[in-house]
Amino acid sequence: MKKLKRGLTLTSVVAISIGGMLGSGLFVLPGLAAAKTGPSVWLAYLLAAICILPAALSKSELASAIPSSGGTYVYIERVFGPILGTISGIGLWFSLLLKSAFALVGFGAYMLVLINIPDQYTKLVAIAFLLLIMFLNILGVKKVGKVQVAIVSISFVGLLLLLFSTIPEIKTALLTPFTNNESKGFFTAVAFVYISYAGVIKVAAIAGEVKNPSKNIPLGMILSLGIITLIYVSVTYVLVGNVPIDELKNDITPIFTLADNIVGSTFGYIIACIGAITLISGANSGLLATSRFPFAMALDQLLPKQLAKVHKKHLTPVTSILLTAFIMVMVILFLDVEGIAKLASAFMVMMFVLVNICVIILRETAVQWYEPKYLSPFYPLMQIFGVISGIFLLSYLGWKPIIAMLIISVIGIFIYYFFGKETERIGVLKKYGHKPALMFFFNKETSSNQQSKLSQQDVKESLKINISQEAGVIVPLLGNEKSPEMLIEMGAAINTKQKVQAVNITEVPDQTLLEAISDKNPKLKAIERQVKVLANTDKIDIAFESLVTHNIANTIQALSRQSNCKWLIFGWNGRAYNGILFNNPLGWILTNINSNFALFKDNGLMFIKKVLLAIRPSSQDIKEIIETTDKICQFYNASFTLLHVVSDELSDDEMEKIRRNAESLIASMNTKVEVMLVKSSEPLEKVADISANFDLLVLGTPRKDSFLSILFGTGQDKIATNSNCSVLRLTLKPEEN
Repeated sequence: MKKLKRGLTLTSVVAISIGGMLGSGLFVLPGLAAAKTGPSVWLAYLLAAICILPAALSKSELASAIPSSGGTYVYIERVFGPILGTISGIGLWFSLLLKSAFALVGFGAYMLVLINIPDQYTKLVAIAFLLLIMFLNILGVKKVGKVQVAIVSISFVGLLLLLFSTIPEIKTALLTPFTNNESKGFFTAVAFVYISYAGVIKVAAIAGEVKNPSKNIPLGMILSLGIITLIYVSVTYVLVGNVPIDELKNDITPIFTLADNIVGSTFGYIIACIGAITLISGANSGLLATSRFPFAMALDQLLPKQLAKVHKKHLTPVTSILLTAFIMVMVILFLDVEGIAKLASAFMVMMFVLVNICVIILRETAVQWYEPKYLSPFYPLMQIFGVISGIFLLSYLGWKPIIAMLIISVIGIFIYYFFGKETERIGVLKKYGHKPALMFFFNKETSSNQQSKLSQQDVKESLKINISQEAGVIVPLLGNEKSPEMLIEMGAAINTKQKVQAVNITEVPDQTLLEAISDKNPKLKAIERQVKVLANTDKIDIAFESLVTHNIANTIQALSRQSNCKWLIFGWNGRAYNGILFNNPLGWILTNINSNFALFKDNGLMFIKKVLLAIRPSSQDIKEIIETTDKICQFYNASFTLLHVVSDELSDDEMEKIRRNAESLIASMNTKVEVMLVKSSEPLEKVADISANFDLLVLGTPRKDSFLSILFGTGQDKIATNSNCSVLRLTLKPEEN
């Protein structure tokens, strides 16, 4: 199958995004929105932009990690699975399709201003221009991008001239009262104009055709959102400051009305012409982005495969474009302006809520394949604000949009069971979600059945590799290790047998066939070579294997079950907590693997001669942790210090009792060891300070997590993260009776 061509530059990305937002959001909706809230309509546009900012930042991050055509649909499908992915794909398709068709109806209204034609021909003119932009899209997106740049430039010039001409004419009397329907009308207007910013998502939908997407998509989204917000706020402020609200209530050509009333009819016709061109631009970029949703869904086998067909010459999804254009024709013929705007806004709000949740789930689960080049700032507060504000705005759109979303959901479920029910994809949330999340988003029984099916597939792949039964330690290499050699060497240090088993594991999304990923890439060959050098240099017996999987946690569990190893050891960044709603792979392993478990945080120290063993008050299995530390010191020919940080209020007798108990624990050790007792009211800072004098800090696992870390899985081991040397955290599993 032919692939889409990457031909869009940053300038084209910004132009396509702004072109999608400059249309109906500015040239049609302000009058209808002003009727709901009065002169405060400009503030409604500003607040809508603030509410959409988290989704724009989240989509920027997602697009930099998953730069494929389909945008929001792809993200939701990867995270929540194919059922919700199908629903979101259909919903987004209709939402953007309706907005684009709405822009064409607005185009028809502006054409009535320019040429004297009967009202009944307005829709025919809109359809004729729809056919024109349909053929333009089929010819190729590079041509579309160039057209967008020209149109957006013309619109900017016209709007700047309009602003300079009308700002001096603002009448303060028209700006009071600030709202005409109190808070209800204001927030209804915010939710109503939310769809005006939908163009910001169009860039993500064509990510598969953008040059350097990891840079151009985030930058393009943020630039276009900032520019369009400034335009919306300034133009709507000037509009309500010059035109009485009563004249705007049913006006779907408000920008022409402003120019005609204040500057004169000649300039009014110029603005009407610019409005018509800009609305065509919005419909143009709308068709471009909207047609990619069924294309992406067809690639995922959730719609007929014919919709994934790419034109042989122009490399565009021709069938998907034709279908989208046909539906737009139907919408134009039977469009209710305000009702459709509400429906489009409602579904867009819901999709943006899910986009913010997607980032939270992917960050918290830390799936290996999610490697965004751009990270949304102020995480997770930004995403939480986006979710809460989105749900709040939905409540102001009434019941009709909710009913429409339910209908679209039913349609999406029907399409899924008709075309995609055989898919084995389950989504990230079903892999790593706890029961509360699964019960909220999915049917529990279905989820466990699909999880079991996929787990069996990953287990089957895991069993294909040759795991040495003589290995006392398995070292899974997940690609995020600072130094694979150091991690393997640390595994050898805690090993109770002769052999160490290293396994390079590559996790890919469910949508990727395992057979399609080569396990002999250059990076893997380099790691394998480094492992052989380590084995020869340190005289360590190391077995090395590699595999590709859909689920790291299940695969590692399978590996540990088919071997007799005592330890699993992983590279670590200081985090390993589970949450009530979301697991991360290490957190899942921590609570499900039956082997002893070691996490190694490598701070780059190559030589280990001094080891600090910090005993936490909540640590369990202290004796075995001390014995393991002694074994490490024997391997490195090092000494270690047993550290107790105790309360300032502890008496001398209690201190002496702790010292005698510690000395009895280390009496039988084979390496040089001493006891250090330190009084401090700030134990975390004290351990971090003392660790600067050592090469390795050994810790046990804390017994309890805080409530917030349990809820969101975002907790960090503060001792490990603040340490000034490398850290090894040991978790010993209780022996089965």
